[in-house]
Amino acid sequence: MKTTEQRLNNIIGQLEGAKKMLANKERDCFAMLIQMKAARSAMSALMEKVVGEEFDRCLLVPHQGNKEKIEKILKEIIKK
Repeated sequence: MKTTEQRLNNIIGQLEGAKKMLANKERDCFAMLIQMKAARSAMSALMEKVVGEEFDRCLLVPHQGNKEKIEKILKEIIKK
């Protein structure tokens, strides 16, 4: 099982790969889009993992008793 840091490093690598492809004038646009889609998907999965593992510490404890604030935060996370 990958750690959060390993997952983040993989995403950084995917984005760096896409950046190199973008700089290449003879780039394969399809491959570049696949790379960016993979980075987006990995980022989404990482966000879900962090929210799942850190929900209590990140959301409930600091905003205890403030249901509206928690709902607003969650809606912002989901919306993006």
